[in-house]
Amino acid sequence: MTVSRTICLGFLAVIAVGTLLLSMPFSTTAGIFSWDSVIVGLFTATSAVCVTGHVVVDTAKYFSTWGHIFIVALIQIGGLGYMTATTFLLLLLGRKMGLRQKVAMQQALDRSELNGISMLLRSIIATTLIFEITGAFLLLIVFTPKHGLDYSLWLAVFHSISAWNNAGFSLFSDNLMSYQASPLINLVIPGLIIFGGIGYEVIFEMYLWLNERIFRKPHQIILSLNFKVAVSTTLILLTVGTIAFLLVEAQNPATLAPMNFPTQLMAAWFQSVTSRTAGFNSIDVGKMTATGLFITIGLMFIGGSPGGTAGGIKTTTLRILTSCTKAILYGKEEVYLYERQIPVPLILKAVGVVVGSLAAVMLGTMLISFSDPEFAFIQILFEVVSAFGTVGLSTGITLNADFSVFAKLVLVAMMYVGRVGVLLLMAAVIGDPKPSFVRYPEENLLVG
Repeated sequence: MTVSRTICLGFLAVIAVGTLLLSMPFSTTAGIFSWDSVIVGLFTATSAVCVTGHVVVDTAKYFSTWGHIFIVALIQIGGLGYMTATTFLLLLLGRKMGLRQKVAMQQALDRSELNGISMLLRSIIATTLIFEITGAFLLLIVFTPKHGLDYSLWLAVFHSISAWNNAGFSLFSDNLMSYQASPLINLVIPGLIIFGGIGYEVIFEMYLWLNERIFRKPHQIILSLNFKVAVSTTLILLTVGTIAFLLVEAQNPATLAPMNFPTQLMAAWFQSVTSRTAGFNSIDVGKMTATGLFITIGLMFIGGSPGGTAGGIKTTTLRILTSCTKAILYGKEEVYLYERQIPVPLILKAVGVVVGSLAAVMLGTMLISFSDPEFAFIQILFEVVSAFGTVGLSTGITLNADFSVFAKLVLVAMMYVGRVGVLLLMAAVIGDPKPSFVRYPEENLLVG
């Protein structure tokens, strides 16, 4: 039982428990148990644990209060990660972390060293609670006038947890479309999504840097390469995405055209944020133009940053590969980012992530296209990339009665692979790599 197998099987165990709970009669408003409820329970549990937000039923109407509680609990566990959640539970019970648990946490959090794992775990839990509680109080201001204090408190807590963990589940049948003109919703929800998806390490560095500047401490914090790449790439993608959606959808009468310019700008900003990591929507995604859908597919495939609750190939992978392209164009044999040389093993890992991700998306798209040929290709591709990137946005075909059980199971597999990671899943299947001291002679071949 290797570390990678422990993590993969751990996620499967949580999904299995979630499927059982969400399939029970007390979790649904209908109060019945059937084969269909098992499929819905499996799909919803996987979507919640993998913090995706993909649905095959109306979450607000299909599930009861108990179902909603189970969903938000699965979202929290999935957002923290199986190893983080279980290890923190052991620490609460007074158990100490062994070497195996530290190694597992190191691999789950993608850290380079074992030192400070226990302190990092406590910091992650504290950061999560601070952001989720703050988000809940701010959302309470928006929900209370319409829904009353008691129910608004539950709505605020649910949506804050869902947004921070980049899940995209909503207790409103239209998601957040009725709040598309609310400035507070368009600030709080995207804010939680961005900070949740940018990675804990980046947040900690940002806190130390701000603390040093505010209190003018003598020790200067040197920002890491990971911080610079994650923050700069995120800002670029958010800006480009907002402008692109504004230009493409501004004349679409089914999305942005009926709105005034301030609301259009907020809706384009919201779509740019949620397309990369979460699954909330303030416009009808199914009525977007083909260009808008294609832009969304690209943003979903990229995803967020490592160490956070987002999916996709990650911003750092994108920057490494674009820097490789730049190095080739300038005739360099080394890859540089912010005056730092990128190690070759890291480049190989980035290539592996992209190739594995493309292979998974292609396979999922082919399988659903074969089983459900009545749906348009771009819709199928959209759903597969959304599931793999753990985004959760949908054109609406998953709610269609003609969407087959096989297609739903394919999306379940895509969500699972996207959450645990292609390389980690392959390591779990193949086993830990064995060192080799064999070296072969070099030989050139034609490329491009």
